[in-house]
Amino acid sequence: MAAQDSKAGKKPNIVKQIIQIYRYTAPEDKPLPWLLASAFLLPVIVFAVAGVLMHWSVFVWIFLMITAAMLGVLLFTILLTNRADKVGYARIEGRPGAAISVLSNINKAGYSFPEEPVWMDPKTKDSIWRGTGYSGVYLLGEGDYGRVMHAMDRQEHNIKGVTAGSAIPVYRIVVGKGEKQVRLKELRKAVLKCKSYEPTNHKNALIAKIHPRRRFILTKEELAMLNDRLRTLQTKSGFGIPKGIDPTRPQRISRRAMRGR
Repeated sequence: MAAQDSKAGKKPNIVKQIIQIYRYTAPEDKPLPWLLASAFLLPVIVFAVAGVLMHWSVFVWIFLMITAAMLGVLLFTILLTNRADKVGYARIEGRPGAAISVLSNINKAGYSFPEEPVWMDPKTKDSIWRGTGYSGVYLLGEGDYGRVMHAMDRQEHNIKGVTAGSAIPVYRIVVGKGEKQVRLKELRKAVLKCKSYEPTNHKNALIAKIHPRRRFILTKEELAMLNDRLRTLQTKSGFGIPKGIDPTRPQRISRRAMRGR
């Protein structure tokens, strides 16, 4: 039993992980082998040419070639990871719930994106999810841009109703391939870039002119209170999921899953 526990606690073999990621990515990324080979060989070739031109000693040559090989492995790994992410996003793009699946794994402190939608059209399957962070409230939509934005008007009105007087910003993001929409692969970056500012209201006129505004950021206590109010709002709104439809169970797609681990 103890032996099984120790095996379970062991970290996955890195080489096996790299092989799995490669097997997952290569069939849909034909230039991948050549790109990976170039990434590994580039620092080795550069260091070798520099060694010939600068007449390195044997000791320096060995040391720097080992360094070049390590750098090559690092570039190889970074490139493979990025290419695997692109393939993973391409595979899930367009699937219902793909957007919230990506954001459910966001690793920045303070962000919260529940998997349950706050609104869904049973006919078109257009959906809206609501998330929070220290910068404010996020409305994340999937579907037709016009319909989703119209539904977000109502959602924002409800949010303002429970945060009246607080001036908490509400950010709208509609995921898709159309105009004004955010591609799935850019979603995390779009969320992290959302920022709002508020006036500093300095009593000193000179300081107010030099520093007229500051970034809006909630405190930990304010964020907790916001989440409590939004949970209460959701309970009162009583959004019901139509029978036979379960949009709260989109595939829980993690970065590891996208790479075939």
